[in-house]
Amino acid sequence: MSRDAFSHDPQDTLDTRDSSTRRSVRQHRATLPDTRDGRNSTLEAPDRGDSAEARDQHSTCDERSASPRAYYVRDRAYLLRDSEMHSLKEIGKFRVIAVLDLAKHAYGENRERMEKDIRDLARQSLVRDKTVEISQKKTLRVVTLTKAGLRLLTKTNQLPDDQPIYHGLVKPREVKHDADLYRLYQKEAARIERSGGRPVRVLLDFELKRNLNRDLALLGPEKDDLDRKSQVAEKHHLQVVNGKIPVPDLRVEYETPELELRHADLELATRDYRPRAMAQKAAAGFSLYGRSEDVSRLRRVLDERDITAGILTL
Repeated sequence: MSRDAFSHDPQDTLDTRDSSTRRSVRQHRATLPDTRDGRNSTLEAPDRGDSAEARDQHSTCDERSASPRAYYVRDRAYLLRDSEMHSLKEIGKFRVIAVLDLAKHAYGENRERMEKDIRDLARQSLVRDKTVEISQKKTLRVVTLTKAGLRLLTKTNQLPDDQPIYHGLVKPREVKHDADLYRLYQKEAARIERSGGRPVRVLLDFELKRNLNRDLALLGPEKDDLDRKSQVAEKHHLQVVNGKIPVPDLRVEYETPELELRHADLELATRDYRPRAMAQKAAAGFSLYGRSEDVSRLRRVLDERDITAGILTL
């Protein structure tokens, strides 16, 4: 879906983001498992040389993680396994995720286990499992949080206080594009981890636009002053391009091996993108990704317009 560079629009805000207080990101980092060596943070299966005691300990840990745990919100108790809570957090951060992508990245292709978790979460009214039409002949099965799911994550402090949590579909016509952002994140997170870094927060364009809108509105009559607009853009680690402030589809904040906090701005370009929009996104320094079926056409557009940028395959 083509999204033009952003200029001030005070109406472009969302009311589905949770704004209540959660844990700080520093506290969150301290509790995250260290995955800098690229290995899965869960326990690895013992090999034949392990002792019976080690195998028993591993079995006990597996049983514990598979056992439901009670989470209380007001007068309601929710029974969730660790994998179900993990899925809730992933869905909440990205608003909408394609079921096949959730199975691949959150369950290691264990479709049966994922289906069981989704059924349990839907039965407890924490997620909505929905199949939407994305073209005349194609449909896409996706999951989103319900209000109850958002409330559970918020009240039980499952995510850092500066990590936005979303629920429900806002733009059904863009569901395919928005669902693909989860795959886009997985690509970038893998690259970050290969370099020894660690992702700590994700921001969707909804949140970036919301924060940008707020500060641009505060400029009042000076909102069209280029110097003042540039100051606002710099505050949000963005750039002014041809008088506008392009906003990426996704920002991934990560910690380097030296414990420095950096970010990567990512844009998912489609075959519908106008060349001018692609040029603005490239000039803003965003990493451009495209679906495999769109990459050839997008690269041709870049070459024809002499746009200095590469297209990574999603």
